[in-house]
Amino acid sequence: ISQLCCLFCCPPCPSRIAAKLAFLPPEPTYAVVPEPEPVGSTSTGSLRGGAAGRWKLHLKDRADFQYSQRELDNIEVFVTKSSRGNRIGCMYVRCVPGARYTVLFSHGNAVDLGQMSSFYIGLGTRINCNIFSYDYSGYGASTGKPSERNLYSDIDAAWQALRTRPAWVPWGCCHCCLALGCHAESISWCLSLRGCFRGQKEQGCLDPCAYPVSRLFPTPFLDSIEKISKITSPVLIIHGTEDEVIDFSHGLALFERCPKAVEPLWVDGAGHNDIELYSQYLERLRKFISQELASQRN
Repeated sequence: ISQLCCLFCCPPCPSRIAAKLAFLPPEPTYAVVPEPEPVGSTSTGSLRGGAAGRWKLHLKDRADFQYSQRELDNIEVFVTKSSRGNRIGCMYVRCVPGARYTVLFSHGNAVDLGQMSSFYIGLGTRINCNIFSYDYSGYGASTGKPSERNLYSDIDAAWQALRTRPAWVPWGCCHCCLALGCHAESISWCLSLRGCFRGQKEQGCLDPCAYPVSRLFPTPFLDSIEKISKITSPVLIIHGTEDEVIDFSHGLALFERCPKAVEPLWVDGAGHNDIELYSQYLERLRKFISQELASQRN
């Protein structure tokens, strides 16, 4: 009862209530550990990290990593700092040698990079792309508390970190997002960086769903519906018709309001957490990246 009173009454702020209901950070399933300095280094510090240093990924049992040490060695991790002062954990997964595209992936709720690492390897291998991802403030190795304002700052910090590593995006980058990753922060990235799409080779967005929290409270919280009309890059929207968490109508509404939407994929019978198990999911992603995004370069 005391928790309910604190949630809804102290203070009666709709945005805080929505944030508590929207964000479900799990117990961290990994750690990002700075590597020791090489023997003979003249540095005064005993550990190196930060922008110029190297970091090591330590996966906990809860990460349930499904691959071998060989694949684990192809995962690079580091931390960067957001404009709001939070330390943001980042992960780069080399899935395919010589991949032309890198997918900037904003993952869903209630997971972190450790839990997603196996999924990234499988996805990147199947769509012939490498994967770059990050954890939201308060998730995994990222510090701070989850909030909409931090989401905007997190995606921007991840993008800035990726763009300073041109070897990771030889042809370009597209943004893929799931559930929580599809709201304000992903919309913010597309809007705030729309002028860079041409110059920095950013090609488009993959937007599997919307989020209905803004329908519950009189506040513009994570309101993708109102922002998507301003996106100027190609957008692929994928949604399961039997989604029990986010109603299928939200996917339809996004498609109707997005001026740059390509042919969507409505996966008949798919729910909220099983859409990647359907063969048409991967087939549509491959077409979007290899054909529709590639045509933007010409």
